[in-house]
Amino acid sequence: MAPKVLVIGAGGREHAIVRALARSPQRPELLCAPGNAGIAADARLLDVNGDDVAALVAAAQAEGVALTVVGPEAPLVAGVVDAFAAAELLCFGPRADVARLEGSKAFSKSVMEAAGVPTAAYEVVTTVEQGMAAIDRYPVVIKADGLAAGKGVVIATSAEEARATLEDFLVARRYGTEQVVVEEFLDGEELSLLAICDGERAIPLAPAQDYKRIFDGDEGPNTGGMGAYSPVPGFDAARAAELCAQVHQPVLDELRRRGTPFHGILYAGLMLTDSARGPASAGHVAGSGTPSVRVLEFNVRFGDPETQAVLPRLRSDLLDVLNRACDPGGLAGVALEWDPRTAVTLVLASAGYPESPRTGDPIAGLDAVPDGIEVTHAGTQRRDDGATVTAGGRVLNVTALGDDAAAARAAAYAAADSIAFEGRQLRRDIALRAVTTTGSTA
Repeated sequence: MAPKVLVIGAGGREHAIVRALARSPQRPELLCAPGNAGIAADARLLDVNGDDVAALVAAAQAEGVALTVVGPEAPLVAGVVDAFAAAELLCFGPRADVARLEGSKAFSKSVMEAAGVPTAAYEVVTTVEQGMAAIDRYPVVIKADGLAAGKGVVIATSAEEARATLEDFLVARRYGTEQVVVEEFLDGEELSLLAICDGERAIPLAPAQDYKRIFDGDEGPNTGGMGAYSPVPGFDAARAAELCAQVHQPVLDELRRRGTPFHGILYAGLMLTDSARGPASAGHVAGSGTPSVRVLEFNVRFGDPETQAVLPRLRSDLLDVLNRACDPGGLAGVALEWDPRTAVTLVLASAGYPESPRTGDPIAGLDAVPDGIEVTHAGTQRRDDGATVTAGGRVLNVTALGDDAAAARAAAYAAADSIAFEGRQLRRDIALRAVTTTGSTA
């Protein structure tokens, strides 16, 4: 009998996970809670809110689910894995005590410092005046301590902007946090490196690079991500393994030493920089002996939109790997296999995103997308009349594979341009640096 697998979430990342699981030779029966209009074509949707932990456990029990895969960070931080474990149900992801790596920027920084992982200088503050006193140069990075859907980070370029941000975070409590991390600004290239972890070891996925700002040239406000590509020039499998040993493994070792082993996806947002500048605040410099690689942040789940670019390249059985990661030592001997081609993922966002996304706009052209292009739905809804409409900030992801970055970009943009809805936003420079950069790939 085919195993039942439940994916929790409703975005493009979850759609990509569902598609990757569907490629498993085990031919699982796929469920998704709550899913979206696109996921409904690939999995049976359950009418359960992705944040309702008790209802998710009950649904998994009623359905006889063999494995649950958690997409978003909020249920992980809320303890969904703990609740599934208490019900003797297998759930891929970290428990709440270590999901704090994403749920609290201050906790993440303290773990990096204890583990000797290279990161930016920082200070944790609880008042506006403490925050201003911690800054001695601009630009400076100011981060809300809790979950903020990728939007709780501001790069302040002046004292006026810094004070306004601190007041927004600490006085107005925009993200409900009582503390803020004031952090050194780092120049360089960003890299996303995700690893599957079994509590003892980390197995890196193919590196990816994403684009967080809304406009071309990295202009405008931060978003959850406007596109990604994989592999990244200069980062082959050997280099990814080196980075994983330097960044992920020490964190796993530190958490295991504390008696809180980490199972799940450990996502490192890295800055690759030759800058060896000193501290920007009165805080700490963890692992400052290796200034060329610094950790910007840790997340505890599949990245979005990196997952949409990485998983289409995975040739190994994702279901088997996730099952093995749920056991201590289960990943021993695992070597992931990858399609050598380049994947480019474009995000089609709604009008007004990220500040005030507009919803309800009909989407045209989905049936015109060529074969071989993967369109994953992020924020869509099916109306009673059968029309698919926008239902969120990031609406669709378009992913193309090509023999090189130029070919993948061309195919992805051609497909994206066949899809239309009012006010559509689309960056035009996704993976352009991969076309102009030479180097080895994964």
